[in-house]
Amino acid sequence: MTPYRSFSAVQADLKSGSITCRQLVEQYLTRIEDHKSLNVFTEIYADEARQQADAVDQKLTAGTAGKLAGMVIGIKDVLSYSGHGVRAGSRILENFTAQFTATAVQRLLNEDVIIIGRQNCDEFAMGSSNENSAFGPVRNAVDPDRVPGGSSGGSAVAVQAGLCLASIGSDTGGSVRQPAAFCGVVGLKPTYGRISRWGLIAYASSFDCIGPIANTADDAALLLEIMAGADEFDSTVSSNSVDTYTTAHLPDRPLRIAYLRDGVESEGVDQSIREATLNRIQALQKAGHTVEPIDLTLLKYLLPTYYILTTAEASSNLSRFDGVRYGYRSMPTNTSTSDLLSLYKKSRTEGFGAEVRRRILLGTFALSASYYDAYYTKAQQVRRLIRQETERLFEKYDFLLSPTTPTPAFRLGEKTGRNSGEDPLQMYLADIFTVQANVVGYPAISIPNGTDANGLPIGLQLMAPPFAEGNLVALAKSLQGE
Repeated sequence: MTPYRSFSAVQADLKSGSITCRQLVEQYLTRIEDHKSLNVFTEIYADEARQQADAVDQKLTAGTAGKLAGMVIGIKDVLSYSGHGVRAGSRILENFTAQFTATAVQRLLNEDVIIIGRQNCDEFAMGSSNENSAFGPVRNAVDPDRVPGGSSGGSAVAVQAGLCLASIGSDTGGSVRQPAAFCGVVGLKPTYGRISRWGLIAYASSFDCIGPIANTADDAALLLEIMAGADEFDSTVSSNSVDTYTTAHLPDRPLRIAYLRDGVESEGVDQSIREATLNRIQALQKAGHTVEPIDLTLLKYLLPTYYILTTAEASSNLSRFDGVRYGYRSMPTNTSTSDLLSLYKKSRTEGFGAEVRRRILLGTFALSASYYDAYYTKAQQVRRLIRQETERLFEKYDFLLSPTTPTPAFRLGEKTGRNSGEDPLQMYLADIFTVQANVVGYPAISIPNGTDANGLPIGLQLMAPPFAEGNLVALAKSLQGE
């Protein structure tokens, strides 16, 4: 099987009769088996996907099929799907079954999408390499000795390796866009509140966004179009009308594009990424657009602000996982678990991985009475300043352009093992260009921008004002030649 790289190609073959949804599912299941070593899926819904495919084939024959008939997707292991396990890549949710279906997932099912399985991710979406999963690391299909990025690493590799046509991930600080860049696919983070978070296991509630990963910006736009919109179950979701993103067009004038000077001049950015970004900037200038360098005066405060606030929110959100109501519980012994408090401590220590424990501790510290004003309150103030600076930027420009990541995919263990000196800051720096969109709640997309000398994918990031996903997708399609 030659993997399909666009939904339009799938639809054409379904219409011509050269393939059925059942045959398509069987081909994907074969590819998943052939690529088991990449460790992409934590659970495969083989029989259920076949049944869904048969039902969709019947609808296609009857002319009653939905917009996504024939699209086979995977979902990240943080999205609830009623009657199916959901683990968030963690031991703490061992044997837990979702009691309801996330709004975004249900809207896709209503349009006859076929869900083929649940995809591996960093534990509770905390990570930039997919090495923090209780199910083991996911491997990059281009080079299995390298990471796929995180936390939606399994979702990105599934699309990269042709194990499904698209995936649904989540993005708290770049967790859709960063793995998309490392894997050479498209990752779209919408405006905060554009897609309901109902059914998404929370990491940091004021940052979390559900977003699609696909081979083309057009397919990402279609998935966004269906998932977006108001939802009575989520008080933070926007009631703004949903545009037809798949038919969006750019303004009939030259664009005004800012690019981050540090993205092409900083020595901390890999040379191949600097060159690829600069080449794209020059091509846009030759096409008649205004493309100018800008400096973010608060750039050095982005990561500290992001990590103080997200760890604080994680500390609060993850307090519900206590080993009593559901999920993993430490087995009591005479010496280790003698009372309720010790049961909490043992269950959480054994159930959570090292990175999750680290972030809970950091967040609890930032929220403690002695340090609340010094860290949490100050970070909220800086977040407001960053948003104000970003608002001023978009009063003048239509888009902000930068590399998605400062380096191509790094080797497994490179930033977590002995060679890194066990310094988590080295891993956190991988998010330097992506966190701004989450701090301010703006939409952003990562698209492929060539490869380096080793054939490793490079990503280009575009950011737009709130609810300008139509323009964002239109420019991405133009740059991809769609």
